[in-house]
Amino acid sequence: MNRALSVAWLAFVWVLLWGSFTLLTVVGGVLVGYVVTAVWRPGEMQGRLPVRPLALLRLVGFLARDIVVSSAAVSWQTLRFGPRTRGAVLELPLLSSSDRVVAIVAGAYSLSPGTLVLQIDLRESRWYIYVVGPRDPADVETARRAALGVQRRVLAAFGTPEEHRTARELEAR
Repeated sequence: MNRALSVAWLAFVWVLLWGSFTLLTVVGGVLVGYVVTAVWRPGEMQGRLPVRPLALLRLVGFLARDIVVSSAAVSWQTLRFGPRTRGAVLELPLLSSSDRVVAIVAGAYSLSPGTLVLQIDLRESRWYIYVVGPRDPADVETARRAALGVQRRVLAAFGTPEEHRTARELEAR
């Protein structure tokens, strides 16, 4: 049943991309969906992802606020410095070994304007991010703490207790 839903979803996206609902685009979408799901089968799930509803609610609230604040900050940087706006690439520890939690961390961090996850190295447990705006070492440290804060909030909602504890300790340093 899971594969049928994947094929249906891919066929729906295919029809939307073509912009016309015809028999040819629907059949083409089903064929493309079938081929994609045959070639790239999803891996086995590692078990249930723990979800803590209150922490998830706090995460959503934080992200909503962060989007507004970051939009204003990026706008200010652009208006004030124009083409001289600076950015920084930071290397940070990755505190979860779960692919799903890492994907949520990357998505949550990249939602904020002026930030982007550049690379995730699961073997070395590192992630590399880009952030707009740091002009001195204090700004870089603020950006580092903000990224660790996003990771801590995601781990509070979806991570193991050990991962969450490690994130709190690292952010406190």
